[in-house]
Amino acid sequence: MARDARGNAPSGLIVVDKPGGMTSHDVVARIRRLAGTRRVGHAGTLDPMATGVLVVGVEKATRLLGHLTLTEKEYQATIRLGQATDTGDAEGTVLTSNTGLTPGTPARPAARLTRAEVEAAAAALTGEIQQVPPAVSAIKVAGRRAYQLAREGAPPVLPPRPVTVWSFTVQALRPVSAVSAGPAASIPAASVPGDPAAGAAASTSGDLLDVDVEVRCSSGTYIRALARDMGEALGVGGHLTRLRRTRVGPYDLSAAHGLDELAERLTVLPLAEAAAAAFPVRELSAEEARSLSHGGRLPGLGGAAGPVAAFGPDGTLIALVEEKDGAARPLAVFVP
Repeated sequence: MARDARGNAPSGLIVVDKPGGMTSHDVVARIRRLAGTRRVGHAGTLDPMATGVLVVGVEKATRLLGHLTLTEKEYQATIRLGQATDTGDAEGTVLTSNTGLTPGTPARPAARLTRAEVEAAAAALTGEIQQVPPAVSAIKVAGRRAYQLAREGAPPVLPPRPVTVWSFTVQALRPVSAVSAGPAASIPAASVPGDPAAGAAASTSGDLLDVDVEVRCSSGTYIRALARDMGEALGVGGHLTRLRRTRVGPYDLSAAHGLDELAERLTVLPLAEAAAAAFPVRELSAEEARSLSHGGRLPGLGGAAGPVAAFGPDGTLIALVEEKDGAARPLAVFVP
């Protein structure tokens, strides 16, 4: 990792393949040590049990992070139907196990659910939806994190928020014994019309049902909440047992590096390259670059809504700008 003339770490993004068992803050702390700077942050928190793409900004690239969190994300996950937990994932306490949640509904083993029923529940949670975040989350309530209130025995009732789920695809079903919780043979999702297994019950050899899914969604979507809501809709309860983020905006697992690999060689995506990959680009004249570098506004070009990366004639990233009322105003300036 080359440093600048002042000995500072280079500004840019590091795409980390976060391991399970670490918080996102733990990863930031590790990168701070490796990069030799405290000016490090991340875009989009991953829960400790989750793995996969965590975008980390170093030095000036930390100014990009708040805008990167607004991009779409993709996940691979496993939902266990038949058990609901207080956190919505496997780290919580089981609240219900293999029983109907709707009053008056008889208990039904989750493994008796058909693939068609599971896919219909996923379809109902696709599109623009109102989602209630988990009570155990980092959302602030009266200045305090929701998870802090939940740990004190006063979980908050959070209002629903609009999110977009572009796709929620069932990949495979696996019956699981409620006693051993060990997976049985995988049953892949139907891929062609007329599949004779498409409407059949997944199995009757287990009590619970593990469902592998892929999700493409907007920022702010909780996959734990999708698991919870699918289980409630099916009347059996549900929680998340596995979560792997495979993409954040343009950055996917193919660009991600494990922490051990980064300890050997800290791979930093340069600031200009990172911005060009994540945002539309506007090329500036020398005069426009000078004005923008001092916080000036530029005439709007009528481009797409959202941040635009503005580059000087020499390819230097000058700023992120956003058009409003016919003018492009700086959101973050990166020079001098």
